Amino acid sequence: MDQTSSDLPGAADRPDEPEHEVEDAFDRLVNEGEDRLRRPLLPLVSVGLLGGIDIGTGLLAYLVVKHETGDDLLAGLAFSVGFVALVMARSELFTENFLVPVTAAVARRGTVLQLLRLWGVTLATNLIAGWVITWIIVTALPDLAPTAVSSAEHFVDLGVNLESLALAVLAGAVITLMTRMQHATESMGVKIVPAVLFGALLAGAQLLHSVLDSLLMFAALHVGAPFGYADWAALTAWAVLGNLIGGLVLVTAIRLLRVPHRIAEERAHPR
Repeated sequence: MDQTSSDLPGAADRPDEPEHEVEDAFDRLVNEGEDRLRRPLLPLVSVGLLGGIDIGTGLLAYLVVKHETGDDLLAGLAFSVGFVALVMARSELFTENFLVPVTAAVARRGTVLQLLRLWGVTLATNLIAGWVITWIIVTALPDLAPTAVSSAEHFVDLGVNLESLALAVLAGAVITLMTRMQHATESMGVKIVPAVLFGALLAGAQLLHSVLDSLLMFAALHVGAPFGYADWAALTAWAVLGNLIGGLVLVTAIRLLRVPHRIAEERAHPR
């Protein structure tokens, strides 16, 4: 992010046949990313809390379907309602902030401190709201408790190791790829398609996602899980690391390689 403009192609180095759709998507990413980075604290807290509630709603659908069918894939498909809610309600999920605001920061339409603020507040508010909504779920539907515990134990039993890191890297890449696809269009109907597909893949394949699996562990902890908050904290920190690697390295960095001239132009003419 601190790379100087002289290290990047200039306007004269634009490709002979620019990819207009890619450049239009870049412009949307930069503009939206700048808005997110500069969002005042109270609205940022609000959309972060709503994001936790949206994911909690998806978790409710996941637990109900898994309780009734025992099928992870069907439960994963049901979970995607949470990602549809995120898209339509324009709330914030921590792992959705790897492509959009990072692109704005690279284009110098925001700072690293603003990016860290966005990540920290969004993750914290996602988890706070998730803790509350999962307590409501297992209190309202106590029959789901065994399903919540067994589902959470799957991730706790993985532990902090290479396998769980790889699952977290995949989760970060999947969510960031979903974000990239959604920002290729302005159609809400089209944006819902990757929300359903990638939401189902994330939950159905039991990838390690810092927020979703935290909520699953919270639900289990509310009903007396055989693990504690220390186990949750260690696994969540590990998941955050893997999610960052997957989102930033496997998707965002490679995506930005397609538009180095546009990054140079943005840096040369700061707004």
